[in-house]
Amino acid sequence: MRKDVRILLVGEPKVGKTSLIMSLVSEEFPTVVPYRAEEITIPADVTPERVPTHIVDYSEAEQTDEQLLQEISKANVICIVYAVNNKTSIEKVTSYWIPLITDNTDKDSRVPLILVGNKSDLVEHSSMETILPIMNQYSEIETCVECSAKNLKNISELFYYAQKAVLHPTSPLYCPEKKDMKPNCVKALTRIFKVSDLDNDGILNDNELNLFQRTCFNMPLEPQALEDVKNVVRKNLTDGVCENGLTLKGFLFLHTLFIQRGRHETTWTVLRRFGYDDDLELNQDYLFPPLKIPPDCTTELNHTAYLFLQGVFDKHDKDRDCALSPEELSDLFDVFPYMPWGADVNNTICTNDQGWITYQGYLSQWTLTTYLDVQRCLEYLGYLGYSIIAEQESQVAAITVTRDKKIDLQKKQTQRGVFRCNVFGDVGSGKSGFLQAFLGRNLMQQTIKEEHKSYYAISTSYVYGQEKYLLLHEVFSDFDYLSDADLACDIVCLVYDVSNPYSFEYCAKVFKQYFTDCKIPCMMIAAKSDLPETKQFYACSPLEFCRRHKMPPPQSFTCNTAAAPSKDIYTKLTTMAVYPHARLRCMCTCNRCTFCLCQNLLNSELLQTVRAKLHAVVLRSRHMGQADLKSSTFWLRASVGATMFAVLGFAMYRVLLKAR
Repeated sequence: MRKDVRILLVGEPKVGKTSLIMSLVSEEFPTVVPYRAEEITIPADVTPERVPTHIVDYSEAEQTDEQLLQEISKANVICIVYAVNNKTSIEKVTSYWIPLITDNTDKDSRVPLILVGNKSDLVEHSSMETILPIMNQYSEIETCVECSAKNLKNISELFYYAQKAVLHPTSPLYCPEKKDMKPNCVKALTRIFKVSDLDNDGILNDNELNLFQRTCFNMPLEPQALEDVKNVVRKNLTDGVCENGLTLKGFLFLHTLFIQRGRHETTWTVLRRFGYDDDLELNQDYLFPPLKIPPDCTTELNHTAYLFLQGVFDKHDKDRDCALSPEELSDLFDVFPYMPWGADVNNTICTNDQGWITYQGYLSQWTLTTYLDVQRCLEYLGYLGYSIIAEQESQVAAITVTRDKKIDLQKKQTQRGVFRCNVFGDVGSGKSGFLQAFLGRNLMQQTIKEEHKSYYAISTSYVYGQEKYLLLHEVFSDFDYLSDADLACDIVCLVYDVSNPYSFEYCAKVFKQYFTDCKIPCMMIAAKSDLPETKQFYACSPLEFCRRHKMPPPQSFTCNTAAAPSKDIYTKLTTMAVYPHARLRCMCTCNRCTFCLCQNLLNSELLQTVRAKLHAVVLRSRHMGQADLKSSTFWLRASVGATMFAVLGFAMYRVLLKAR
């Protein structure tokens, strides 16, 4: 909606332009009329549309042609005034004024014109027979009003129609020659219908119509009024109402009827509520509402947004197979002006055996978009009508801005649900395979065309029973320098090829250059572990390198498996990202480190036997009499046994530690 409206009155001398303005202001005909009235401003609370209105007069006697052209360029609507009793002033409308205005305004955005026949009190006949051919000839003419400044006839109506021509113009909506709505209007209303059709059955049922009515006009339709609307459509269209609901054809017919009956404001109210501007394009303020994101903070979708997106998925998953076929996906994005997801999306998220996007993959892609480009996410949610369907002020209500990561580290806890892992590795080290394995694809399933390749992979991972999103990002191996933005992540993954003796050197170089003194946890991945391992041409072995830099030992990984690759490694990565302060030293089953040896000790047969005997002693003691429990001999035996067990356990731990 415009912030104000500027109305310019032009016409031949002595037709009553100034009198019309003064009669509106004073509500009486002026006895003395100046050559030109000063510009007046009508406050918003006085006008029917609640918009401030500026009324500007023109006088040939006091203004130059240059000043006239300046006023024409600033006007939102121009009233061409003629006297109904003066044939010359009527002829000048087409011979002078309309060509002058047309030649000095932008062809792509014509200024609406109102023809004003003043001095109707001086004649008994109407000038409409003469004016109607002119209106049919020039599409920019909105309407014609006959009035009388002397009798105050239609004065308020004149300026109301002028204001309405600006706020609710006809030309973007309707073509008088074809007597039908214009293509852009049909396109916009079709999108509105599809957004409002919550069950995607091609019909607006009573509940959907009431939600639509409440959304646009802040009040539901009474049952009888709703039935009356359907009856109007039934009388004019055979397929306008189906199964007691309004079809798309019926919806478009209703708006055509509104426009033809001069109720443009009804259609414009609907269009503007769904984000459209005067050119029937989605408003930038609607698509990109302001959102402040402090440094070191990330953006995620909140619970309400996920529920909305789940509803959109269910709406278009017609066969209920928890996956979107290409046709279903195309139908989902039919309300978009373009296809938002490219060919690489299938290699970024989980798909089923047919290559269709699964429910999990669908939510993952939305999560990825929100994390990497929140403005794009706001735009997409705007196309889907989030603020209307979820009844929120804007798409910003769908976004959660996380707190600073430094605060998370200080408090040693985080509420974030999305964690980024940057994957580094030399060319051919297996980075792409590592990303695709996260999506459940083994080596045989990883035949990807170059134009379909993705450098991201996102899916869910569980950390102590909590679902988290892990976002893997493959970093180009031929970089010269990494900026702070490039290094921003929650965990670093360094991948090397165990069968290539020169592969580890690249990982060591990257770690020393960027992550030696960094607080970001790092993990070394020994990829292609199904191949024979060769000695790495580096000063120390990968295991020794990890020990020196207090990293977990290298994790063996291969995607050359018959079934889907194991996801244990990704769970470990997510755990380290969620709990970076923990500095988990061992996350393996190598059977060499102290952690693993102690785990083996706890699970050994010897310890299991001791545990069973202690358990048996405790059970027997329950059946002993009260006197036996108070016996000093019993407690002495128990104390000696516990002491010996503790000493034995500590001695074994020291022996194992020394051996390591």
